[in-house]
Amino acid sequence: MPIVDHATRLITCKLVYYGPGRSGKTTNLTYLHSALPGTQVGELTSLATRRDRTLFFDYLPVDLGTVGAYRVRFQLYTVPGQPYYRAIRQLVLQGADGIAFVADSQRHRWDDNLESLQDMHANLAEHGVDARDLPIVMQYNKQDLPASLAASVAELSVALNFRAVPEFAGDALHGPGVFDTLRSLGMRVLKRLGADEGTETAHRAALALRTPAFTPSLHTGHVTTDVLTGVAGSDA
Repeated sequence: MPIVDHATRLITCKLVYYGPGRSGKTTNLTYLHSALPGTQVGELTSLATRRDRTLFFDYLPVDLGTVGAYRVRFQLYTVPGQPYYRAIRQLVLQGADGIAFVADSQRHRWDDNLESLQDMHANLAEHGVDARDLPIVMQYNKQDLPASLAASVAELSVALNFRAVPEFAGDALHGPGVFDTLRSLGMRVLKRLGADEGTETAHRAALALRTPAFTPSLHTGHVTTDVLTGVAGSDA
């Protein structure tokens, strides 16, 4: 549920990156934090567990527009993917306004992806949330790997995307698919917010995410207004 601060006229929406351990959730957030202008992001905070980390930072896009007279801020979170951190995942997932599910495209992680997706739905249900009512997008990370190691987008879509939500090929280490994932999720969250509030302004704010100003690419370490193009590489 978005948090509305009437004093500062700010609406804060929580976006959670979910998926199995080492699928690329942390890499997505660290890439975004390093590529976005420092004036638009808060400090990248890491809460370390024994074998995994929870990361989060605030993101206030200047080109997003407003919802009525209110600015919109996103809070981006990752969850620890290891199975024994379920309690932490439940806590981080609570109050999420949208989810980016980051699947590991490596063929030997097939069962891990399915288990994590089932875990996500179970945790949402425990919070009284029906996944069908929540904005969700899928990212198939590590698509830069050869076909002998990584399943194709089509294969992963059949196995994981049974609700036909937006899906993206990703290489989170170098950037392809990272901003597409965030942009699509942000649009869906704002459209839902606009429907809930009954405001046409929220819809216009969501459309602002489609403009080149919100389609960054990496160019000598800075965000430009060009579309991000694919770069070969691997993800940790």
